[in-house]
Amino acid sequence: MTAGAWARPAAGREPAGAALLGWLADPTAPRLCLVTGSENSGKSQLLAWLVTHSTRPGTAPERRVHGFVPLAGQGVRTALWTLADQLGVAARAPGELLAELSADPRRTVLVLPDLHTATEPGALADIVGALADLEHVRILVEARTGHEVIAALRALSPAEMDLDASQWTDPARAEAWQAAHPTRHESTTPGTESTTAPVDLDDPVEVCAADPGQVTTAYEADTESRDGLRRAWLRAGQSLMRDQEPADRALVLLAALGDRADPRLSPPLERLAAGAPWRLVWSRVRGDVTPPWSGPVMALTVTSGSLPEQLLVADHQGTLRSLSYSDATPVGRLPGLAPDALGLVCLPDATVVVLDGDGRLHIHRAPTAPGPSGLAALLDDGPGAGEQAIETLSTAVTHTRITALGASEHAVAVADHTGRVYGVFLSDPGRLVAAEHLHEGPVTALAVADVPVAASQPDVSLVYSGGADGRVRVWGPGKKPMDVPVAERATPVRALAARMTASGLTLSIAWSDGLVEHRRLDAAERRTFHPGHPVNVLALTRTEELLIGTDELLTCLRPA
Repeated sequence: MTAGAWARPAAGREPAGAALLGWLADPTAPRLCLVTGSENSGKSQLLAWLVTHSTRPGTAPERRVHGFVPLAGQGVRTALWTLADQLGVAARAPGELLAELSADPRRTVLVLPDLHTATEPGALADIVGALADLEHVRILVEARTGHEVIAALRALSPAEMDLDASQWTDPARAEAWQAAHPTRHESTTPGTESTTAPVDLDDPVEVCAADPGQVTTAYEADTESRDGLRRAWLRAGQSLMRDQEPADRALVLLAALGDRADPRLSPPLERLAAGAPWRLVWSRVRGDVTPPWSGPVMALTVTSGSLPEQLLVADHQGTLRSLSYSDATPVGRLPGLAPDALGLVCLPDATVVVLDGDGRLHIHRAPTAPGPSGLAALLDDGPGAGEQAIETLSTAVTHTRITALGASEHAVAVADHTGRVYGVFLSDPGRLVAAEHLHEGPVTALAVADVPVAASQPDVSLVYSGGADGRVRVWGPGKKPMDVPVAERATPVRALAARMTASGLTLSIAWSDGLVEHRRLDAAERRTFHPGHPVNVLALTRTEELLIGTDELLTCLRPA
């Protein structure tokens, strides 16, 4: 058999296999296909044949399967997080998965066997129906004949294949196969009969070492709070479902606990997390009281220049707050609102700039910023360097929408929907540096870092850009961009942070599948973290603490 060739389906199921391949290739076919049949009718064998071949490298696009989740014994969350991980997105709930798939028009094929043995087949059938409403999504679902979920699936008007019907079998080939495989029956899908010992759901160390699917399914069915451990697990679930060391799970759980959890959970998790590449400095979680949760983190920056080092955050309602750097305690609020914030920077002269969802730049003034005094106050009646730089950038980008904003102590940069990046030096705020086309499609994140060259020379400002094309590029304004991306993956960039820290030039990247990468560029060191939520924003401090902002938490980590 040549490479790429498909073997015949087992048990004479060539007609069924050909029909499935025809369904995949037919643009007019129903987007949902339901495979039914009685026990031992060969459903699992047929789907295993399809998935085995359709997930191999080089498979033709019209035959390719992108997500495969056996549903036996699985709950909604377990299935959702497994599917999201395979599709390269971060999704806490069905709505987020639907939103991610809606925004990506590429063809997506999902295979979901054993729906009849899932713990919540009705709820999963609802999700199947919502996914099948997307024009570019095709779903193959298997359920045993006679199960009540069949009626819900038939209401979605699927293409249906009942393997008990004779038309789906070649009799001669089936007879030959049975002769070569006597007494063989359809194997039970893993998960329907578990012999795994039950997990102590009150023990944080045990749940970190156990099978994460088993723990998730148990917590889904549980009604006890488990002193806050259950809530933390389900909050960070997609991250915890990954194949990883118990120490890494312990770190994720620590960050997700919140102050409503029993404080006795933290010490054993801290001891277990000692083997992780990070140390948790602090974490603020939705619902925290001491200090109070400041809201979803839509944009974030660390103040610099004339201001004391604090955090500035924009929430989902447009409120701008300053938080203590040491523990995220709210210490102030900026006047005015910044609705739908996509980006936030604080310039050295205390000019606060917000990028909104419509691509407009808004200027605020930090209330604690020192103003000019004496003769300087009388003579200084014009806009400062920060305001001039923003005016220069706003004037330059009128042909398209600004999609990203970044700044350092010496430079400001914006980027647009076409993949171009623009820069202005604060030492010459009225002059736009020539724009560079760095990405195919929208730029989704920017960060600027000032890098010292020599004692007698000024710092060099480097602009790092991330795009929907899955690339991170670096550009020195006024110079030619590097040809090779700094990083590249098959998933869009969500956020960037870059800074000269105590460890040298440092770059952090958040990808749309939930991965956060932290790179010490001078030492070629890399470490990762998965918070379990879609990441909205990253920031770095001078002492290399990494701040991760999501809708559910704001976490501060330090490299171990």
